[in-house]
Amino acid sequence: MARFYLIGFTVLLMFDTVAQCSFKLAAEHAQPLAMSIEWLVRVFSGHWIYVSIAGYILTFFTWMTLLKKAPVGPAFAASHLEVVTVMIVSIWLFHEPITLFKLIGTILIVSGILFLALAESKLAKKANNHSD
Repeated sequence: MARFYLIGFTVLLMFDTVAQCSFKLAAEHAQPLAMSIEWLVRVFSGHWIYVSIAGYILTFFTWMTLLKKAPVGPAFAASHLEVVTVMIVSIWLFHEPITLFKLIGTILIVSGILFLALAESKLAKKANNHSD
């Protein structure tokens, strides 16, 4: 089961990161921003918007598959690791700076996920001990 979670959440993070970064690339391709038909044509004439849409669809199906087996609390928290993966990819892809607030946020997100995973593990052990 641990292998299922590891592979599943890795795939979820990959799809979500690709979707969000592609969405930003689509926005950059369509510059300047204007609520007009020409702007919509620029958005949908580039391939990044379609990569983004595909990424979001794949993220949705991966998420639904994970929710069939994963506890909702830790799964929901782990799904927010995409904030961290998007930040890391954005440093490389968009040359965005690493700031102190981004580092603190990353530490808080990862810590929260670890604490939830530990709590869930302890609850599962208690449940197994009581069923024996």
